[in-house]
Amino acid sequence: MTNNTAHQPLILVTGGTGKTGSRVANRLAQAGHSIRVGSRTAPIPFSWEDRGTWAAALADVHVVYVAYQPDLAVPGAPETLQAFTIAAKLAGVRTLVLLSGRGEPEAVECEEIVRGSGLDWTIVRCSFFAQNFSEGAFTDLVIAGEVALPNGDVPEPFVHADDIADVAVRALTEEGHHGELYELTGPRALTFAEAVGEIAEATGREIAFIPVSRTEFVAALTDFQLPADAVSLLDYLFGTILDGRNSKTADGVQRALGRAPKDFTEYAKETAATGVWNG
Repeated sequence: MTNNTAHQPLILVTGGTGKTGSRVANRLAQAGHSIRVGSRTAPIPFSWEDRGTWAAALADVHVVYVAYQPDLAVPGAPETLQAFTIAAKLAGVRTLVLLSGRGEPEAVECEEIVRGSGLDWTIVRCSFFAQNFSEGAFTDLVIAGEVALPNGDVPEPFVHADDIADVAVRALTEEGHHGELYELTGPRALTFAEAVGEIAEATGREIAFIPVSRTEFVAALTDFQLPADAVSLLDYLFGTILDGRNSKTADGVQRALGRAPKDFTEYAKETAATGVWNG
């Protein structure tokens, strides 16, 4: 989708069909901004794995939402992001807004690449997405009524994807956000077991949380036919960032938007109303 006007900078939204990218693209389009959705299936295709797609996707673009797929923690992400920032600068891009992850050493390396790019930048560093329960790897587990995860007693301040998108849009379209690092979380931390309990209450269904080892977790995801690279990434995340290091809340949503972040209870209720967890 490209919506060009004569007086607005063109914004490339990479990951434009993902959890945050689709929300960012929709908000920008509704506000009348000129956008180019970066995805493999877009009229002008974009793929992180195919550098041959970058030049056309970056043509005439001044601002980029950088949502690296599948995650900045995967091997090769820093090298790819370094090449992309160089390509973006050569294409005339002025501003990068990077979606980053909390507590990931590889993500910090990618943040430093963006900081050193010579372009204006904003970093949106996020805790674990609430939407992973409804638009990600855990959706089928919730529908099945048994959510088997490791680290069930570790608190995590799940962030709502709508909050991420709202902050990103501000950074993409307004002055005053350049050079800012916004660390985004929900307003409170709750364990995965508590999160599943809130989903069960919101849906009126019996949904059991089952604590398992990481080995059992990998086996369960494999049984649900999740792609191997996604299984590997989730195993890595539960072994690193979901070990308690990110349990504290942060004030990034308040700083960027002047309002409190959405609570997990609100997420559970609004998502339950869509019927997505009814199978």
